[in-house]
Amino acid sequence: MSPKHVIYKKLSRDKSVGIYMGRRDFVDHCDSIDPVDGVVLLDPQQIKGKKVYVMLSCTFRYGRDDADILGWAFRRDIYVCTRQVYPPLQDLDRSIHTKLQERLLRKLGNNAYPFFFEFPDNLPCSVALQPAPTDEGKNCAVEFEVKAFCAENQDEKAHKRSSVRLAIRKVQYAPDKGGPPPSNETTCEFTVSDKPLHMRVALEKETYYHGEPISVSVDIDNSSSKDVKNLTLSVEQVTNVVLYSNDKYTKSVACEETTDLVPSGTSLKKVYTMYPLLQNNRERRGLALDGKLKHEDTNLASSSIVKAEVLKEILGILVSYRVVVRGTAAGMIGSSEVAVEVPFLLMHPKPVEVRTWTWCLRSSSAPISKVWSAMTTNPTRTREPLVISFPPHPVFAIQC
Repeated sequence: MSPKHVIYKKLSRDKSVGIYMGRRDFVDHCDSIDPVDGVVLLDPQQIKGKKVYVMLSCTFRYGRDDADILGWAFRRDIYVCTRQVYPPLQDLDRSIHTKLQERLLRKLGNNAYPFFFEFPDNLPCSVALQPAPTDEGKNCAVEFEVKAFCAENQDEKAHKRSSVRLAIRKVQYAPDKGGPPPSNETTCEFTVSDKPLHMRVALEKETYYHGEPISVSVDIDNSSSKDVKNLTLSVEQVTNVVLYSNDKYTKSVACEETTDLVPSGTSLKKVYTMYPLLQNNRERRGLALDGKLKHEDTNLASSSIVKAEVLKEILGILVSYRVVVRGTAAGMIGSSEVAVEVPFLLMHPKPVEVRTWTWCLRSSSAPISKVWSAMTTNPTRTREPLVISFPPHPVFAIQC
C-alpha cells in the first residue's frame, strides 16, 4: 500500500497561474534546511506572452500595512529570491526534479513548470506575537511565502489578479540528543544570621515538548534565622525582538503560588508540576507563538536555536524559556527576595517517519495469528492509527 501524498494547490484570480506544493512546513535541521520545491501551472492564453516568476520571501512585520506613518511601512523584507520559470531559462536543467515534481509534471501536463529554492543559513523560523482580542489586521510576525506572478519583468509590480501567494513555515524540531538536566542554585547570607539559606532548583531534562508537564524539583535548606514564605514557581517566556528595536518581553505562561513555608532551621524537598500551555494564555497579548497557517491553531513559540555563525540581529524574534522559583526570606529586621532561574528548551519532537509493511498472506505459510502478532508487536510502530485494507488480493497493511 503506497502512502497518499497531500498536495497544496492555490490559483490566481484569473486562473493564469497556480502553485502546487507537497508540503508547507520546511525544517531547519541546523546543519541543513529542507529545500522548497513545487510546480507552477500556467494558462498560456491568460499569460499573453508575459513571463512567469516564482518568489520566495521572508518578511518581518511589526505593524499593519495600512498604518504607514510618513511613508514608513511597518514591514521589512529579510530575504527575497525571485526566479523565472516561464519561458524556462537555458541553464535550467528540467531533467533534475524531485519525486514530487516528477509526479506533478506527469499529471499536470506540458503547461507545468518546476521551481526550487534553498534557504540561506541565517533566516529565522516562523514566529508571531499574539494580538489582543480587539486588535485588527496582521500582527507582529516573521512570515514566509511563495508567490507566483505574471509580468514583463521581475521588477514590474504584478497585478493581484495575476498573482498567487501561498504561506509556508520554516520550523525547528528538538535536537536528537539533549544536554544534561539543567539546574541552578543560590546561597544567601544575611547580616543578622550566622548561617546561610541555600536553594537549589533542578529539572528532569533539558528539552520538553509542547503540552508535556514540567517537573520542577525544589530543595531549600534554611539554616538562617529567617523564614521562607510566599514560595512561587513560574515558567517564563522571554521574547527578544532583535531586528528593529531589541525590545525584550518577559511573560509568565504558567504560575503556581504555593502555601509552603520553610521556617528557620528547617528544609523543604518537593517536586512541583507546571503546564505551560497556550490554552491557558489565550487572552494574553504579546506572547510569542509558533507561526501558523490560515484557519489553523498553533502553540507557544518553540525555543530558538541560534547557530554560532549567525548574527542574532537578522533573526527577527528570538524566544527562550526558563523556570523561576521565588521566595521571601522574612525576619525580625526586614525581608529580601530569593530567586533561582533554570533555562530549558520547549520544542516539538521530530515527526516519526511513517513506514508501511506489507505481508501477502496468500504466499505465507505462517498462520494469520502469527502474522498479526508480528505486525502489532513491531518495535518501531507508533501511536498512529492502524490502517488495514483489503485489496483484490489478500494483503494486510499496517502503518507504523
